[in-house]
Amino acid sequence: MKNNTKFKTADICDIYSDNLIIMHQQFNSYGKIDSFCGQISTIKCFNDNSKVREAVNSDGCNKVLVVDGNASTDCALLGDILAEAAFKNNWSGIIINGCIRDSDVISGIGIGVFALSTIPVKSVKKDIGDTNIEISFMNTKFIPGEYIYADLDGVIISKKELDLK
Repeated sequence: MKNNTKFKTADICDIYSDNLIIMHQQFNSYGKIDSFCGQISTIKCFNDNSKVREAVNSDGCNKVLVVDGNASTDCALLGDILAEAAFKNNWSGIIINGCIRDSDVISGIGIGVFALSTIPVKSVKKDIGDTNIEISFMNTKFIPGEYIYADLDGVIISKKELDLK
């Protein structure tokens, strides 16, 4: 599926509901794009965005970065510089179980960004965290290689890429 394909999670649920994980999410949309999808890539970290920086500076073509920050509101795991790097490296979107900062700038960057909240405090950088492992939050498992579809109505996961033509 191409990043610019238009879809609605409600329509996907109508067609594929038996084969989906439907997340009861509590995210706010901060990026310029509020509908995005792609193959899941994961990071688990706590108040340290070093692994997020590594990821967004790598090729993210047709991928969505899912970051489990343990719902921490102590600091931001994404700011405008990293969001811009993600955009330049073709990431479809970023979902953060935690906070972002620079929300005013991020709102103008052509990428999807979902997070719990904002906070102006930057994270520490100690290169601590795990990448491309199964993570779980909000009673939902995120498995690298599966597919995620997100819009303002919700976040859904499929074991395989869906045909949305």
